Amino acid sequence: MAVSASGSTTARAFSVLERVAASAEPLALADLVEATGFPKSTVHRLLLLLESEHLLAREPDGRRYSAGPRLAAMALAALQNPAHRAERHAILRGLVDEVGETCNFTMQDGDEVVYLDRVEARWPLRLMLAPGSHVPLHCTASGKLFLALMPPARRRRLLVAAPLARLTRNTITDGDSLQRELERIRAEKIGTDNEEFLAGLTAVAVPVLDASGRLLATVAVHAPTSRMSLAKARTHVPALRRAAAKLALTL
Repeated sequence: MAVSASGSTTARAFSVLERVAASAEPLALADLVEATGFPKSTVHRLLLLLESEHLLAREPDGRRYSAGPRLAAMALAALQNPAHRAERHAILRGLVDEVGETCNFTMQDGDEVVYLDRVEARWPLRLMLAPGSHVPLHCTASGKLFLALMPPARRRRLLVAAPLARLTRNTITDGDSLQRELERIRAEKIGTDNEEFLAGLTAVAVPVLDASGRLLATVAVHAPTSRMSLAKARTHVPALRRAAAKLALTL
């Protein structure tokens, strides 16, 4: 194999990783050969290497590859690095000052949502979820937004993988009902949580998109229903979208 920087094993491995990480669906060997232009034998060898290091994971069908646990952990660690977190935290702090309620910045981590950053409002009654906390997809504002905007085939796989756990009386546990809810969210690009994750808590989330419109993350506001009804939460959507545009630039 060539030893130039652009053709080294390391550079080619990173090229394969980039394509898998950027894809909305798992990729097969043929997909990666076409995307990279590398010889089939080279891509096959790289896939075996990256899988052995847990940077890529093979799908159950044995033919396609997605991001492995080590790659996902590295990505989250990079996003939570203090050197990059300061600007995002300042944007969230400005948003909280504007809307007066707790706001958070999240990404999808497998079949859950992970909090990358969070700024608490100055109220005595609040929910403590530290950065790094994970919450479900099917009953949170951010989680439902991720589900609504992901490719249908991927969404179906996630929703059939495990039962829709009921956490409150408002949690949607019927697949058809959740699908209708996700269609509404997809059209509005506004995720909502009407006491579905925790009784007495409402939330609204909007997407953080890259220049091509690809979903990167979400920014959300939540508060007890005693202070913020779902209707009131929706009035914060313009402020959330302004913050989302700023947050996109930090990614």
